[in-house]
Amino acid sequence: MNRITRRTMLAGLSAIAAIPAERAFAAWPERNISLIHGLTAGGGVDVSARVIAEGLSRKLGQQMIVEPNPGAAGTLMAAKLVRATPDGYTLGWLPSGFPVSAAMYKSLPYHPLDDFTFIGQAIEFPFLFVTYGGGQIHNIPDLIKLAKERKEPMLCGVPGAGTPQHLLIEYFSRLAGIKVQAVPFRGGNQALTELLGKRLDFLIDPPIALIGQVKSGALQAIAVTGEKPFPPLPDVGTIASAGFPGFNVTSWMGMAGPPKLPQDIASRLNKEINTLIAEPTTVERIHKLGSEPKGGTQDDFKKLIAGEIAQWTKVIDDAHIERI
Repeated sequence: MNRITRRTMLAGLSAIAAIPAERAFAAWPERNISLIHGLTAGGGVDVSARVIAEGLSRKLGQQMIVEPNPGAAGTLMAAKLVRATPDGYTLGWLPSGFPVSAAMYKSLPYHPLDDFTFIGQAIEFPFLFVTYGGGQIHNIPDLIKLAKERKEPMLCGVPGAGTPQHLLIEYFSRLAGIKVQAVPFRGGNQALTELLGKRLDFLIDPPIALIGQVKSGALQAIAVTGEKPFPPLPDVGTIASAGFPGFNVTSWMGMAGPPKLPQDIASRLNKEINTLIAEPTTVERIHKLGSEPKGGTQDDFKKLIAGEIAQWTKVIDDAHIERI
């Protein structure tokens, strides 16, 4: 075989080898996509993931199937996502507990910023401070006044030690100069039961878990933690407006992929999420969850997570909370 023939054959083989990879990407997705998250089925994270997954299934032409992988505050799911093949068929749904875990755990089997492809935020919502109906506390000034009058700390229910709600009350109580004891439960429902039984002074949780009881009068909303009033409860003031300017702590959810996820896939998913959450039907569904659509770029999402890791690390250090 002469040199020209050999060279021609090698070039041809290289071209043939490149075709499947090009076609594979151009055809993505060709099968179902798994969207994994780290909490239990039926909760707020799961329901929100299904809203986004249903919309993306329509846009991508393949089913996006939500798969709960609960355990260790979502860190087991995150570790699974890091190990996943970066082909666009395993994605992760991250809640705002993700940076909290990064701050709370002494060690993790992944780096919370370097080992993920951050695709984009989709949803945002404040937390609600609530107490039982008919009590003495109607707003943040009432809460602070009562706390300073008491010899014993106020009791605040939180859905587990080291959760965003736990760190939030540590942060707020230090700002307000009051003594509050966080009482951890296995989930928000147990804390709510104790509050309704008047065995707690107040609790903090997302609106979706509380808004029905607030509107019925069983609970009294004290404040929202975002920088703006919460549209479903427009008469409830913000913590910022109660004498703490700049106070803005919200919860959020968004999508990530494993490391080395092709940028073309990540970019397409980011674009589809931003388009989806602007559609009126999706906006309505998100509002029913007590949330607001909130998109942005991939870099926006990574900066949000990095900022919250730093914020919660400082709260943990200042409050001398023992890491897990």
